[in-house]
Amino acid sequence: MGRFRKKEKKAAPTINTGSLADLVFILLFFFMVISTMRESTLLVRVVVPQATEVHKIERKSLVSNIHIGPPLPHLVAALGTEPRIQLNDQIADVSEIQTFILAEREARAEADVPFLTTSLRVDREVRMRIVTAVKQELRQVGAFRLNYSTTQTNALF
Repeated sequence: MGRFRKKEKKAAPTINTGSLADLVFILLFFFMVISTMRESTLLVRVVVPQATEVHKIERKSLVSNIHIGPPLPHLVAALGTEPRIQLNDQIADVSEIQTFILAEREARAEADVPFLTTSLRVDREVRMRIVTAVKQELRQVGAFRLNYSTTQTNALF
C-alpha cells in the first residue's frame, strides 16, 4: 500500500516586477495622449438654462464658443456687474465679434469653413439685448450656424 505524505507548504512564487515600470509609462503616455486641456479660462459666470430637447454636436472641433454673463466675483471691481462677452481668454466688445469669427475661419481648413458653428453659452439671467446684438454681428459676418448651449432636464409628463 502507498504511504500518504503530508504535503509541504510551498512558498508562493515571487512576481516579476521588471516590466512594471514599462506598464506605468505606457499608462502615463496613454492618458497624456487622450486628455485635452481646457481651451480657455472663464472670466464670466455662465449658468446655462435647461432644455428638454437637446442634441449633441458631432464635430466639436468646428465650434467657436462665445460666453456671455456677468464677470466672476474677483473681476467685479475691474469690470462691473453688467454682463460681458468673452471671446477665447479675453473680455471683448460686441464690435470685436466679427474679427473673432474671421480669425476662427482663418485657423480652419477651407473645406471645414462651411461647417463652422458658433455656440452661445449665455447665463440664464442675462437679458436678450446683448444676445441680440451678438446675433446681429454674427449675421453681418455670415456666421449663420448658431447653437445655444444648455443642460438637459427630464420632461415631466
